[in-house]
Amino acid sequence: MSAVDIIDSEVREKVRREGLDPLKEPGAIRRIIDQVILRYDERTLVATLPPLGDQREVAREVFNAIAGFGPLQKYLDDPTIEEIWINQPSKVFIARNGRSELTTTVLTSDEVRDLVERMLKTTGRRIDFSTPFVDAMLPDGSRLHVVIPDITRTHWAVNIRKFVVRATHLEDLVALGTLSTQGAHFLEACVVAGLNILVAGGTQAGKTTLLNCLGAAVPPRERIVSCEEVFELKIPLPDWVPMQTRQSNLEGTGEIRLRNLVKEALRMRPSRIIVGEVRAEECLDLLIALNSGLPGMCTIHANSAREAITKMCTLPLLAGENIGSRFVVPTVAGAVDIVVHTQLIESGRRRVREICAVPGRVEGDVVELEPIFVLRGDRLVRADGYPPHPDRFERIGYDLSRLLAPRFEGVA
Repeated sequence: MSAVDIIDSEVREKVRREGLDPLKEPGAIRRIIDQVILRYDERTLVATLPPLGDQREVAREVFNAIAGFGPLQKYLDDPTIEEIWINQPSKVFIARNGRSELTTTVLTSDEVRDLVERMLKTTGRRIDFSTPFVDAMLPDGSRLHVVIPDITRTHWAVNIRKFVVRATHLEDLVALGTLSTQGAHFLEACVVAGLNILVAGGTQAGKTTLLNCLGAAVPPRERIVSCEEVFELKIPLPDWVPMQTRQSNLEGTGEIRLRNLVKEALRMRPSRIIVGEVRAEECLDLLIALNSGLPGMCTIHANSAREAITKMCTLPLLAGENIGSRFVVPTVAGAVDIVVHTQLIESGRRRVREICAVPGRVEGDVVELEPIFVLRGDRLVRADGYPPHPDRFERIGYDLSRLLAPRFEGVA
């Protein structure tokens, strides 16, 4: 046995005797590790024991194994890593700056199962044959998704999406080169004016980050209620109520779906509603809320602003046979005001590719769009469109003609 194995065994025994929960009492675990390492170092003077080496490195390795997430903890602690995924025990990948890398970490099947069970311990969620998928939030805010056989072929598939906070406000997106200064000022005005905003893009395109930044622009006097599959939003406002969905219990009851949350949010006196992502029939409930005069924002997976609107017209049809496009299409045209499409480009950067207005017109069952800003080359430049509800901008003191005056600037 190595020094690390001996110390790990002694620490675990002491933790069991004291009845400590490693995930809830990390300070106590560090204290025990330091004590055990100190005693081990003293024993090496009078007994033949494996060499200890760097005490800080040993302490970190033992702590990660007992109170952290073992071999994955170093990736969770690395602020440059955005996502970690396991395709099979011998293939652990990470994403850094939008690009994937195969790591040298090799696990066993038992280690993967043990890590997942440890991650789920504090979430109240489970994974088993009857529930082969799980979404959960780790203590650091990272999002965990797991799929097990026989849904996967042989191995457990694990994804951990870290919420790497590089931007909390629209001006941060300007500094990162995601958005132009003029585009940021315009979107801030749209939020303050109470326009309904749809953020579209693919996986890892920065939709949630952009939604967070838009949420930060909401006037602090307003009350926000947010609905998500798993907590990801972090809105720096005092009057904010976040809600997330819940899995069914072992008896198959108690499930809370996103649609339930959207309906419940309307009973909570919101000034504004934010939905982390619409992907199914909850889109209908959101549209009804927005169409009733309640400002809101959400994200959606789509390859363009046009496809985002098309998807918004399709998802509500999943709510039931009595919901038809003759109702949904004009509702979308009247409920959505602005569509922002963002994309992960080859260099690993996130860029806003277009900001479009939805003027409320429908032609041949197609909702019209007007581009306000478009990406040309490396610049987000002014197009010809104007947002709906100009009176709302005027009422809060924004001059639209000045806000949207053509400017010759690069994407900062």
